[in-house]
Amino acid sequence: MVKYPQGVSPFVSGLKQPQWSKAAPASTAKHRHRRGVNFSDRGMTLEQQLNESNKYYLSQGLAVVHKKPTPVQIVKVDYPKRSRAVIREAYFRQASTTDYNGVYQGYYLDFEAKETRNKSSFPLKNFHPHQISHLQACLDQNGICFTVLKFVTLDRYFIVPASVIIAAWQDPDHSSISLETIVSKSIELECGYRPPLPYLTAVDRLIKDRK
Repeated sequence: MVKYPQGVSPFVSGLKQPQWSKAAPASTAKHRHRRGVNFSDRGMTLEQQLNESNKYYLSQGLAVVHKKPTPVQIVKVDYPKRSRAVIREAYFRQASTTDYNGVYQGYYLDFEAKETRNKSSFPLKNFHPHQISHLQACLDQNGICFTVLKFVTLDRYFIVPASVIIAAWQDPDHSSISLETIVSKSIELECGYRPPLPYLTAVDRLIKDRK
């Protein structure tokens, strides 16, 4: 059992592409089919997709992005076998901020990964005050901040700028962000193979929009 302190629980190949015409030449259609394969149904969670994507980016010398470790204080451990220990109780030493951070082309990246099974909106309760404060602080230092949002049942992925999340979270009249708003204010991604989730294509657009 893991307990949180004070009850707080811790971006153009990757963009959504139009469907290929059925009238395309056979050789071209075959090539395009291979590029259009969606690998998101291979049982990978969003975290796994991002971790594999980060490994690919690192191996290619494109970016250095890692999942942040969360300090844990182990309280109780059982040893059912001499060669194996089982953690029975532990506490997070501090509330986590966001899931990932790193550097890309001289820009600091900081982002959260969220999944929802809702089909029409994203509940803002999935964010915590300290995460919103952290994202705002990073934005104040000119960091590139966003949320990778996955609508599980729709099999759709979005890069949602942190400013969109922060504005919605601070609005007392809203407890969620509609899918319509997310589509209009975010960048939709399409899954691939290497990397599984090419989110840097969306980051390129965030950087371009900033200039």
